[in-house]
Amino acid sequence: MIDWGYFTDLFVSGLTKGSIYALIALGYTMVYGIIQLINFAHGEIYMIGAFTALIFAVLLGKFGLSTGFIFLIVTVIAVIYASAYGYTVEKIAYKPLRNAPRLSPLISAIGMSLFLQNYVMLAQTPDFVPFPDLIPHIGILDKISDYIDPVGLIIIIVTFIVMIALHFFIKKTKIGKAMRATAQNKTMAMLCGVDVDKTISMTFIIGSALAAIGGVLIGSYVGQINFFIGFMAGLKAFTAAVLGGIGSIPGAALGGIILGLTESFGAGYISSDYQDVFAFILLVLILIFRPAGILGKTDTEKV
Repeated sequence: MIDWGYFTDLFVSGLTKGSIYALIALGYTMVYGIIQLINFAHGEIYMIGAFTALIFAVLLGKFGLSTGFIFLIVTVIAVIYASAYGYTVEKIAYKPLRNAPRLSPLISAIGMSLFLQNYVMLAQTPDFVPFPDLIPHIGILDKISDYIDPVGLIIIIVTFIVMIALHFFIKKTKIGKAMRATAQNKTMAMLCGVDVDKTISMTFIIGSALAAIGGVLIGSYVGQINFFIGFMAGLKAFTAAVLGGIGSIPGAALGGIILGLTESFGAGYISSDYQDVFAFILLVLILIFRPAGILGKTDTEKV
């Protein structure tokens, strides 16, 4: 007989983790969709966003401000700081290699990832540092706390709102249309007056902002962070992007949710020791039977 309470806990936990994966995966898939680059330093931007939020949360906490106000302030600061990092990484590590062989920017991305990891590691002495619970308490959610984790539900709702906002941004704004035009045909977009360099930079900025939001949310949810959290989260988010269809924004969101649920149910019903294994087994199966991903489109090469 199914224990529905346990099932619900696993389901919400999976949606929570999947929402974070989806936020990070959106950055991967947006960059790949426009310049066909796997930005392996993207996970470290997520990590930097979490550390930025931690530093300012500790500082603001000394003034006795409310948790909700601190959450909003540190999220905005983390988004700005991480976006600046994303912009800088693009200008330093990727723009000079835009016309180089595809292997060169890939190596540059891995190098930037390792650099950012070690850069933060120099300032962090313990393995993990505690992260304060910044997600505000909402009294009305206490009524459902016996069924659904209120903090997890808030993370899911925030992630859903951010994704809807991104969808309308891409579809309705001038910059969003420029992104879609650049993704379809960079040369034609330039001929039509699109500033491709600015569009690519904006893509990195937006992707970094989403990763920073994910960093603040998961840091507050888990209660601890370290310099290595970006590597595994980035790897999982990349898996989610490939799972849903690399280059597809809805695919990144879907891939993140599926990956989170797979990990949660696999750990809950089989073994938590193999939590990471379930994610990559799922990736292998998708690549075997659906190489382009769930919502991805297979490119036909014309001769």
